[in-house]
Formats: sequence, structure tokens, C-alpha cells
Amino acid sequence: MAGACTVRILLLSLILVSTSAFAVNVPDSKITPGQARAVTQQVLCTTSTKLVRNVPESEKKQAYKEYGLTGNHTGYCNGTGGCEVDHLISLELGGSNDIKNLWPEPYFGACNAHDKDKLENKLHKMICSNKISITDAQNQISHDWIGGYVKYVNPKGCMK
Repeated sequence: MAGACTVRILLLSLILVSTSAFAVNVPDSKITPGQARAVTQQVLCTTSTKLVRNVPESEKKQAYKEYGLTGNHTGYCNGTGGCEVDHLISLELGGSNDIKNLWPEPYFGACNAHDKDKLENKLHKMICSNKISITDAQNQISHDWIGGYVKYVNPKGCMK
């Protein structure tokens, strides 16, 4: 009986470890719920994000701290390429530089920053060609960006 209990605890531990390892690719919605700015389709499709891209170093440090990290290449960011402080709702989709829209996203592993960038580019093109509204694109990426990747970029997903 004790052996069966030990096996169950071990299996549960493995599930929790694998789930938490995956969770870094999806921000904690309590810390990073996403934050958009007021913007029109015309502005999104004709204006460079360089005009609004401004996340101070102090805010990046705060984003790392909120996820229990001391910086890039620490904790779950300690892998090839580390992490970037990413906008959950990208600037190209009308996201803001608010701390509620930022989290340390890995450049490595399954469903990483490179994969999310592909979805952001696809959704931006869809907004500009009237195939999706700004609000729907923002909701997709802030609530389930990995599901959006499967739906709009690659039906096989981004698991490596």
C-alpha cells in the first residue's frame, strides 16, 4: 500500500514539475493580464511602433522581480538565449508598455518568444487586411497565445 502511495506522489510531482516548466511560456495572468492602449486600425497599420516602444530598464527589472527572477539568464530564463521582457499584447497589436503587459519570456524551449513573434506578425497582417478586429486579436494573444499560434500559424503547434 505504501508503495502505491509513493508512486502516486512521484507521478503527481512529475506532473507539477512539467506543468510549471511549461508555464513560463504563458505569463501568470495575475501578474501579467495584458494591457492595451487606445489605438485605431489606421495607426496600427501605418505607424511604426518605434514611436511607442519605450520600456525603461527599471520596468524590465520590475518584470523580472515579479516573476521571482533577478534578471536574464536566472531561474527559468537560464537557457540558450535567456529571456526577453516581452509585451503580452505586442505593440503591433495595440499593447502598452505598462508593467501589466510585460513578462520575462524565454527564447528557448517549446512555444518560445520566436513562436509568439510569428503569431504577432500574423495577427497584425490580419488586422490590416480586415480579417480580425484589434480587440479579437488582443483577446486571442492575451488569453491563449499558444492556441492562437495553432489556429493562425501552425496547426501542429509550437511544441519542439
